[in-house]
Amino acid sequence: MKVPFKAGNILIPKKNIDMHKWSVVACDQYTSEPEYWEEVNNIVGDSPSTLNLTLPEIYLEDSNVEDRIKKINSNMKDMLDNNIFDEYKDSMIYVERTQSDGKVREGLMGIVDLLDYSYEKGSTTLIRATEKTVIERIPPRMKVRENALLELPHIMILIDDDKKEIIENLKNKVTQDDVVYDFDLMQNGGHIKGYLLNNDSINDITKGLEKLMDKDNFEKKYGVHDLGVLLFAMGDGNHSLATAKACYEKLKETLSEEEYLNSPARYALVELVNLHSDALEFEAIHRVVFDTDVHDLLEKLYQYYNINEDGNGQKFELITKDYDKVLYIENPKSNIAVGSIQSFLDDYLSNNKGKIDYIHGEDVTKELGSKDNNIGFIFDPMAKEDLFKTVILDGALPRKTFSMGHSYDKRFYLEARKIK
Repeated sequence: MKVPFKAGNILIPKKNIDMHKWSVVACDQYTSEPEYWEEVNNIVGDSPSTLNLTLPEIYLEDSNVEDRIKKINSNMKDMLDNNIFDEYKDSMIYVERTQSDGKVREGLMGIVDLLDYSYEKGSTTLIRATEKTVIERIPPRMKVRENALLELPHIMILIDDDKKEIIENLKNKVTQDDVVYDFDLMQNGGHIKGYLLNNDSINDITKGLEKLMDKDNFEKKYGVHDLGVLLFAMGDGNHSLATAKACYEKLKETLSEEEYLNSPARYALVELVNLHSDALEFEAIHRVVFDTDVHDLLEKLYQYYNINEDGNGQKFELITKDYDKVLYIENPKSNIAVGSIQSFLDDYLSNNKGKIDYIHGEDVTKELGSKDNNIGFIFDPMAKEDLFKTVILDGALPRKTFSMGHSYDKRFYLEARKIK
């Protein structure tokens, strides 16, 4: 098996670009907070920015979304024509992200091979989804990518390197001369610094990943047999990587084998992060159902499950206009509370009115859930150390099970790569 991660041709804006305005947070954040994106728009103004190259998901259902997508594609062409990027050929970048809490999350930019990735539940590929991929979410995202000249990732992929030998050691191999960006991120995003890696460091990374994907070592580590080696587990951006995969599979139908094996679309630019990073914290993703019949939903929930307030079963917190209660499910349908509630909500919303959103942060969930005709569900976070073995044994978790940190600590768009 070859390591499905390698150096790529990475684009970074030239030194005259205001990087504070260039870099904006992942498009799947603040999906119920239009004021956040209005503030970002005010900060960016007329400056070159990834805001103009990506589609914040809050606008996915706008009537003018098709025009937005055409404008994104046009903006990409303009930026390439105007030569605003420096291209670093066959490169990897070591990233130090100082979060708002002062902790440093170390990462590694490179490209992954989509031939070694599957988002199907039960897959045994080297790269796997950690949560259920919603197939219906892929086509609208394909509209953004299929005519795009560039990709800009907010994808973070996890490795289970408990010895901290691969990414964490890179700080000792770089100097100030290797810095390719160093600036403050907007909107409480902290600070980010990137270093260009030399060939020796890249070779060491490959050797470290080869050790992680050794079949004998892998099976001994997780106590499993013949379940396929899981090298990379999705952290953030699962639907973005799934979209890249879907676009590549569609493109393959029009190319010869030699052409599609050598196409830049075969790869996707991502950031690798170690699961064991001290800065990486798993947080629960909560749910709010908007514009629903709260009384009917609660009645159906109590019919669907045996629910008590005595501490017997899976715990969740329920928020409405009238009350805030901690409840327990005695007869769950999933191994974790968020999966059991999601199972109910999927069934309920397929036959009743209401729209679900996935919310980062308890305070926002309580605020939104306590409004008229809304209802909120709050969950405890899962232990991050359980992630790899759970995916190996059980396949993908229920969608939106966990989040890696606060919204403002998510990956910001920064680096780019040509995909055509």
